[in-house]
Amino acid sequence: MAAKRTAMSTVLASAVLLCVAVGTAAPDVPRGPGPAGAGVTARTDTGLVRGVRTGAHTHYRGIPYAGPPEGAHRWAAPRPVRPWKGVRGATKPGPLCAQVASSYADAPSLEEDCLVLDVTARARPAARRPAPVLVWIHGDGTVGGGSFFDARRLADRGLVVVTVNYRLGVFGGFGYPGLKGSGTFALLDQQAALKWVRRNAGAFGGDPGNVTVAGSSFGAAAISGHLTSPGARGLFHRAVLASGEGMMDMPAGAMGEGVPAYPYYIWRSAREVRAAGVELTSSLGCAGPDPRRALRCLRALPVRELLAVPHIMNAFQAFAHGTEVLPELPEKALRAGRFARVPVLTGATRDEHRLFVGAAHDAVGSPFTAAQYERALATAFGRRAAAVRARYPVTDFPSPALAWATVVTDRMWARGTYAQAVAFGRHAPTYAYEFADRDAPMYLPFPGDFDFGAYHAADTPYVFEDAAAQRHFTPAQLRLADTMTGHWAHFARTGTPNRPGLPRWPRFDPDRAVPHTQSLAPDAVGPVDYAREHQLDFWHRLARPDAVPQPRPTEGKEPVS
Repeated sequence: MAAKRTAMSTVLASAVLLCVAVGTAAPDVPRGPGPAGAGVTARTDTGLVRGVRTGAHTHYRGIPYAGPPEGAHRWAAPRPVRPWKGVRGATKPGPLCAQVASSYADAPSLEEDCLVLDVTARARPAARRPAPVLVWIHGDGTVGGGSFFDARRLADRGLVVVTVNYRLGVFGGFGYPGLKGSGTFALLDQQAALKWVRRNAGAFGGDPGNVTVAGSSFGAAAISGHLTSPGARGLFHRAVLASGEGMMDMPAGAMGEGVPAYPYYIWRSAREVRAAGVELTSSLGCAGPDPRRALRCLRALPVRELLAVPHIMNAFQAFAHGTEVLPELPEKALRAGRFARVPVLTGATRDEHRLFVGAAHDAVGSPFTAAQYERALATAFGRRAAAVRARYPVTDFPSPALAWATVVTDRMWARGTYAQAVAFGRHAPTYAYEFADRDAPMYLPFPGDFDFGAYHAADTPYVFEDAAAQRHFTPAQLRLADTMTGHWAHFARTGTPNRPGLPRWPRFDPDRAVPHTQSLAPDAVGPVDYAREHQLDFWHRLARPDAVPQPRPTEGKEPVS
């Protein structure tokens, strides 16, 4: 028994280290608008709400979609909203879910009564028929909120856009023996929001029969879970996954020195999550032989006391499978085609991992060295390190940091992204992309200089307006934003990103020698050989059991810029 406790302690420590790295770098929190104008009202199934009309848009903010998950309802499935009398104000953002401030989202919160959403739409719809609905699930999983995202650009394309708060970190992913829903409360919140949309979209001019769920990073990973979840069936009709980790594994050290390898980046077994909860209970003085008594103790703790535990939000960032919400490991279900057969738009950025390496090293005054590169290769790839070094010699790159970022981008992000496109493409209409603007504005406050390239989540401000990024956009980048928003909107409307006036975007066909991936760059939108660009043949060979390939250095290599 002692050995099992030690093993589970290691699992918890690994989760903490992994998710600190993830949380430290997720940049998808652009600020939304601050509307002030004429009042407008809509009737939801729980009462009237008063929003605001500002120019061409209507905004309803802070509408509750589930009851407060506090007290005995902390770590329970979301419950119905109590109807209200009169007209409820919906002109200001609702409370953010409990979270700790970070360097990229200085918005701490102690609120648990936070399950709210915002709705943005055209003030005067161009068509009389109901508009397509896009539901946005924000990323990170430990910070942020739906109100951070300015959806006016998408609303201008005729969509009704819903941005959602959900429980974060330990409040959304906690598990414990005997606790129903362990490791899945965030997913349950998101499904409750989708059910609210099904009931109420019509009140805001939206079509409940045409709902697209979209998300970036952690939000996209959640969507890959919803695609396999019995509870989400029929709640959406299309899906957009930007930089999703649903089919990604993690080599040792990829997310930071000391972080061990793990076969699934975002998924943990219910057993692991419950064991992590036991570890937490001991540290908070709530341990005991009776799980019900321990849970009562934990639910009685103030939010502030829970947030004071180091790394607690990150330790419960992953989603639990082997549960009622996720009966099967989503990665396995996706590979086998056991998912909702809806049209999918899926992709990633060209230089995903530069953000993580830069944020931990060069951009904060601690340059990643050639010696660290050697150690990182040895840690991640063991006896195969020499083959990777020959394929990615440090002298081919402007810095060791860019060499390591490229290795992890190709091995971890691109390999997982491509596997996801293949899995979707075998069973559903699938459109793949790579965001490739290597001059995308960096809107996070890093003190040092670093070439972030087309970094993780750099594409978000091209779809959701963000003042910090937008003021740095060139005319060509503004045109790219217009093109990308047009593709997204038409996909939400019809299930294909193709319409007259936009670049042609063929479907991703896994049976083709080079399946189509759409490269999205300023004034350069068109096909890219994604597998060749990221040297996936090399990585597939390297992954074979007992294979130590001796790569031909020029084979399939792209010039480094």
